[in-house]
Amino acid sequence: MDFAGAYAPSHLKFLLQGLWVTLEVALVSIVLSFIIGTLIGIIRYWKIPVLSQVTGFMVETIRNLPLLLIIFFTYFALPEVGIKMSKMNAAIVALVIFESAMLAEIVRSGLNSIDKGQIEAARSSGLSAAQTMRFVILPQGLRRMVPPIVSQFISLLKDTSLAVVIALPELMNHAQIINGRNVNYVIPTFIMIALMYFVVNYALSILSKKLENKHV
Repeated sequence: MDFAGAYAPSHLKFLLQGLWVTLEVALVSIVLSFIIGTLIGIIRYWKIPVLSQVTGFMVETIRNLPLLLIIFFTYFALPEVGIKMSKMNAAIVALVIFESAMLAEIVRSGLNSIDKGQIEAARSSGLSAAQTMRFVILPQGLRRMVPPIVSQFISLLKDTSLAVVIALPELMNHAQIINGRNVNYVIPTFIMIALMYFVVNYALSILSKKLENKHV
C-alpha cells in the first residue's frame, strides 16, 4: 500500500472533482425526485380514478427493477429511439425515475398516517380537498416523513456510484482511474472515498435529526 502516493495533491484534487460531480448529480436528482415523488404520492393518496392506477402500476414496476438496469436503459436504450443524453443527464434521469417511485410510497404512507378526524374537521369547516391537503395533511405528513425521506436521499447519494458503469466522471470513476495507475493505490484510495461518502452522508443524518427534533 502506498498512502503517500495515493494521497498526492493531484490525486486528492482529482477525487474532489469526482465528489463534486457526485454531489451535483445527487442534488439535482434529490430536488426533482422529491417534487415528482410528492406529486405521485398525493395522486395515489387521493385515489384519482385511472391516474392513480396508472401511477401505482408504474411505481410498483420501477421499485422492483434494479437501478443499474434503469441507468443502462437511459444511456444505451433511449438513444435507439432518438433520445440521446449526456452521461450526467442519463444518470440524473435514471436516479429521478427510481427515487421518485421510492419517495412516492414514502409520501403516500406519510399522508395515510394522518388522523382521518382532522381531515373530516377540515372539510366540515369549509376547506376544499386541495386546501385540506395543503394546510392540514401535507404539513403534518411531511414532518413524519423527514427520517425516511432523508434516508432515501442518503441512499440516492450512494447510488450515484452505479453511474460508474457509463463512465460518468463521478467519485468512483475517478477512484478507478487513480487505482489503474498503481495497484498499491487501491486500498488507500478506497479508504479516502469511503471517508468522503461518510462525511457527506453523516452530515445529512445530522440534518435529519435536527429537522425531526425541531418538529417534535
